[in-house]
Amino acid sequence: MLNEIFKKSLNNIEITADEFNVLVNADLDELISCAERIKLKYMGSAPQTCAIINARSGLCSENCAFCAQSSHFSTGAPVYKYIELERIEAAAKDLAARGVERFSIVTSGLVPDDEEFQKIKESLKIIKKYRLKPDASVGCLSYEKLMELKEVGLDAYHHNLEVARSFFPEICTTHDYETDVETVRESVRAGLYVCSGGIFGLGETWAHRYELAMTLRELGVHSVPMNFLNPIKGTPKEGTSVLGEDEALRILAVYRFLLPDRSIRVCGGRSIVFSERSAEKVLRAGASGIMVGDYLTVKGISMDEDMDFIRKSSE
Repeated sequence: MLNEIFKKSLNNIEITADEFNVLVNADLDELISCAERIKLKYMGSAPQTCAIINARSGLCSENCAFCAQSSHFSTGAPVYKYIELERIEAAAKDLAARGVERFSIVTSGLVPDDEEFQKIKESLKIIKKYRLKPDASVGCLSYEKLMELKEVGLDAYHHNLEVARSFFPEICTTHDYETDVETVRESVRAGLYVCSGGIFGLGETWAHRYELAMTLRELGVHSVPMNFLNPIKGTPKEGTSVLGEDEALRILAVYRFLLPDRSIRVCGGRSIVFSERSAEKVLRAGASGIMVGDYLTVKGISMDEDMDFIRKSSE
């Protein structure tokens, strides 16, 4: 049965819910082997790289249960307004020298104000100057605002759905799921490279994971960031257990079956879920890229270590 599903995925034929359940219960090593072959067909072997900078931190109006930056929780996360453009330029220069492909401006909050929006535009111009692909993740923007950013060089827009629609009320109650879906839909309509994925380990079921993947497939996103919960003290999820390594690898492999021709990037939580021993398994399990360096409010693996890993994986 696994081989039949593998052939379907290899031809980019949608996987049914029943077939998905077969994948969830398949031998992990066999699943990873198949996922790697699917990835190689559609993505090749060279890992893709991206990095972010937390350009505005904290005081977010939303109450996403996993987030250190929500104003609803006391987490001790940094709080500051939009950073100096000089810091963005310094980071862009460093990333370009290291060979990173994409660099994204990330801000907290649902929507940036006018002053901040102008700074975002200036930031994208700076990033483009260093021949990096300028990306942004700055909230729920309208089609018109997305086009404004595209005109100054925006290449990709990132906006995670985070979880399945049916599970969203368990995670966030301050805005509707459709608001996020509409942002992703408008980003696709604007002709941008669209990056949208989720966070795993929040208590969601495998059925929720399937639902999210099918939504992303239907929306036509190009890249799917896979984040794994790092329970932050002060958030409602602080006592949640970290996902086991094998389950995280299975999620990656199954998502490669479900989304064979999309970039799948391992992002937040990589350093706490995956051991050094299994680092190369992440790419074998279907991931086609990783976020390098630090995350929003949490230190990641050092940039030197990440880029050394990328070089070795490309050999």
